Amino acid sequence: MSDNDSRRTLKITRDIAPDGIAAATTLQGIDISRSMIAKRCRPGGPWQRLLPGVVMLGNGPPSRRQQLRAAIAYGGPNSVITGADALRAHGVALPAGHAVQLLLPASRRIMPKDFVVVERSTRLPSPIVLDGIPFAPPARAAIDLARSMTDPVALRRVLALTALNGLCTQDELSQELEAGNQRGSAGVRPALRTFEATAAAAMHAEAHRVLAHAPLPPPRWNVTIYDRMGRAIGYADAWWDEVGLAWQLDQLGPDRPRATHAHHALIAAGALVVRTPAEVVRRAADHGRERVPIIRELASAFQAATRRPRPNIEGRCLSIAQAA
Repeated sequence: MSDNDSRRTLKITRDIAPDGIAAATTLQGIDISRSMIAKRCRPGGPWQRLLPGVVMLGNGPPSRRQQLRAAIAYGGPNSVITGADALRAHGVALPAGHAVQLLLPASRRIMPKDFVVVERSTRLPSPIVLDGIPFAPPARAAIDLARSMTDPVALRRVLALTALNGLCTQDELSQELEAGNQRGSAGVRPALRTFEATAAAAMHAEAHRVLAHAPLPPPRWNVTIYDRMGRAIGYADAWWDEVGLAWQLDQLGPDRPRATHAHHALIAAGALVVRTPAEVVRRAADHGRERVPIIRELASAFQAATRRPRPNIEGRCLSIAQAA
């Protein structure tokens, strides 16, 4: 490499090659010749081509972030990352898939390549830019990912986790499905029809992980509470029948009756009720420090429940999710 080429490579800054990724045309714009790029990208060289026209300024395995940067450089202006990587960027605990799902303007024609799957769209979303990378909004990302999935269980989990993270509602997911590309939508429709049951099951799985660390007997799940006249008066995600203690997980949002009023009738009938936001439970399932205040509150409520007469109410494992 000549002295001039050495000096030119020193001009490469983070702005030109964020995360060590740059389009070849960008490098040529700072006077690094095509021949020098080709030379440095030879086997054993210091650089490598990740995608056509996209260079990584390093010769090791690319990180996932570098793959995302490379996909955007490959897609060009107005390209947007969607699917699992977008949901992960928004905070959903999903594994990164092999393929980066990339949305492109309908007028742009490039081929899927290596780790990039492309979809041309006449309705590109307004991206949410996180640390320099444009991502699709949560509802669009979830539907795009769901349409690409063949496992119905995994598909339902993606939709449920997106909502449980507070990123969108069932209505927003349904609207996105109807407005977008219909390819692959047949499997998504039944998942959305059973959305609330799926979301509850996913939330209960997270809550069960939290309770595994609590000094409490196992509860019953998905329980409707009846008064002594046999009238449904409320719902418990987890119910300790021996003491009349209910744990409610507010996963349906502040505008839903269950989230705002579902505990009133239970308390009036003598039940003790602990209410925890769903997003708090979700975080606690993966982080021990976050579990401590939840477990402490439940254990304290259980002890308090044992010190008073059990109320004359009955819990049945029937799913009446919005009994008030």
